[in-house]
Amino acid sequence: ELERIQNEMNRLFDFSITRSPEKGTALYESFWAPAIDIHETKDSIVVKADLPGLKKEEIDVQVDGPSLVIKGERKHESEQKENGYIRTERAYGSFYRELSLPGTVDTNNMKASYKDGVLELVLPKKEEAKPKKINVEVK
Repeated sequence: ELERIQNEMNRLFDFSITRSPEKGTALYESFWAPAIDIHETKDSIVVKADLPGLKKEEIDVQVDGPSLVIKGERKHESEQKENGYIRTERAYGSFYRELSLPGTVDTNNMKASYKDGVLELVLPKKEEAKPKKINVEVK
């Protein structure tokens, strides 16, 4: 039993972004997280998450206090036994991403769209958080 635990710990610490967990392990069955890009404009913060192969109904976006939560599940496609798989790298199962929201975001006016496997969230800034231009008077 200790050897099994040691092997699982070795797999966990050996895991990296470039290498997926081994098939058949608990980590393989439950791990995956969508890649996310975040950029800021003058008026908003924009979050883009890669969620290929999901339907709109399989994606749940919510604000939970000071956090933005993106979660859902990608169901495993039924394998066709007559076709022998040589390699399987796509991850399946539940995912959960939680991002801290700055206090400058107006959570009442957020917008979400989903196109070509990319979820885009536009988080507008509160009016008082937007930059204001101050004219300098020359005397």
